[in-house]
Amino acid sequence: MILQSMTGFARAAAEHDGTAIAWEVKSVNGKSAEVRLRLPQGYERLEAAVRQAVQKRFSRGNFQATLTVGRTGGAMVQPVINEAFLRDVAELANRLVEQFGAAPATADGLLALRGVFDVPEAVETEEERAAIDAAILACLDASLAGLEQARSSEGEALRALLSGHVAAVEKLTLRAEADPSREPAAIRQRLADQVRLLLDASSALDEARLNMEAAFLATKADIREEIDRLKTHVASARGLLAGGGAIGRKLDFLAQEFNRESNTLCSKSNAAAVTAIGLELKAVVDQFREQVQNLE
Repeated sequence: MILQSMTGFARAAAEHDGTAIAWEVKSVNGKSAEVRLRLPQGYERLEAAVRQAVQKRFSRGNFQATLTVGRTGGAMVQPVINEAFLRDVAELANRLVEQFGAAPATADGLLALRGVFDVPEAVETEEERAAIDAAILACLDASLAGLEQARSSEGEALRALLSGHVAAVEKLTLRAEADPSREPAAIRQRLADQVRLLLDASSALDEARLNMEAAFLATKADIREEIDRLKTHVASARGLLAGGGAIGRKLDFLAQEFNRESNTLCSKSNAAAVTAIGLELKAVVDQFREQVQNLE
């Protein structure tokens, strides 16, 4: 299944019966599907349909959709000039020049007067309005398909990147599991050395009690459970990445679990080598979680 990023951009244009239509849509990270619209005056009636179209295709992201509508060259509305009014205004302007020495009127100045020049608004029938609305929504669908493709392309790149992070987590987990410091003989020797140092420091210490406490600490420091859980989370992450879909939230939860086990591994470690591995794990997990934030 396709894996989608939450960032992308697309544009689509169409023409319907002398009307030029263009949509620009873009998306960035978001916790849910939130849509902001920029619609020309008079097209607010499409807002609900546009939001529904976006939310039908996408489950997460902050979306911005901008609609532009204009007349094509061959379908320009013809302007109307009130010639009788223009004539009267021109004659009045000439009298002002002759009688008072006013500056002569210019053509553009006369045409700018209210009532002289007018561009009438096109009157749409219900059928025409329904047809243009359908064309606008069809163009929107094309732009959303382009956005989906853009998000999918970036999502596939993220899949490869995140798979690399998961592989690194697995490699470090196996290193921690195989570290010589976890061998029973090494643990016994280290504890024996520590107990010997304590006994040499004070003859009043109870050797049996010290051995008991050492065994307890050795059990407490065991990281077997953390390693097993890390392996389980690696398998879960790989399953999610292979399945695709809207897995961003699930992978974010796994990132938190990876981080929890890495922290515990560091705190329980009784060897510098394992602590170093835990710190590497934390760095990889941070990178993993940062990239997961971009997924739908």
